[in-house]
Amino acid sequence: MAGEIPDLHAQERTGTGKGAARAVRRAHLVPGIVFGGDTDPLPIQLPYNALIKRLKAGRFKSTLFNLKVDGHEDVRVICRDVQRDIVRDLPTHVDFMRLRRTSKINLFIQIDFQGEEECAALRKGGVLAIVRPEIELVVTAGDIPESIVVDLTKMENIGDTMTISMVDLPAGAKPTIDRDFVICNISAPSALKSQEDEDEDEAEVEEAAEEASEEA
Repeated sequence: MAGEIPDLHAQERTGTGKGAARAVRRAHLVPGIVFGGDTDPLPIQLPYNALIKRLKAGRFKSTLFNLKVDGHEDVRVICRDVQRDIVRDLPTHVDFMRLRRTSKINLFIQIDFQGEEECAALRKGGVLAIVRPEIELVVTAGDIPESIVVDLTKMENIGDTMTISMVDLPAGAKPTIDRDFVICNISAPSALKSQEDEDEDEAEVEEAAEEASEEA
């Protein structure tokens, strides 16, 4: 289970309606609502600056939060909508959905690359090129993996590629992308690449010279 679910602090909002929402915004807060989970909707308000910081960090809608509201039990939520001002593009309202342990959600999970010292391709002088340091998965809210392990010992030769189909995913988790995308590869060292490029250039020159000689 992922151990670093970030806390999101909010206050219960007493007033509802457009007038109350405007009053909340004047107090540098952003109104919101928490719904779902067989519980009545809970109107909330969040500190404007804290919300802006979260939004700028990215992937706000695909991050699982531990919502803390004074007077209520903590609950896991995920953002379902951020309404914005059409002119200034600033948040004006946020919708959160409560999650059951069996709820399916999309989350970005970090990849843990293991086995570098034992990787035959790296021992031959190859260089690990990470294409995706994290991947988006459909996971169960009650069984979110802390990371996805990629075993580099499966890569034996320079030029080998590791794709998602070669990675063991937790039970019930699946990628949001259907195709067999690349996670990482083992590339040749820069010096070796330069030598290969030079060899290719020389071969092309020799081939061109032979063709010119034949034409003459």
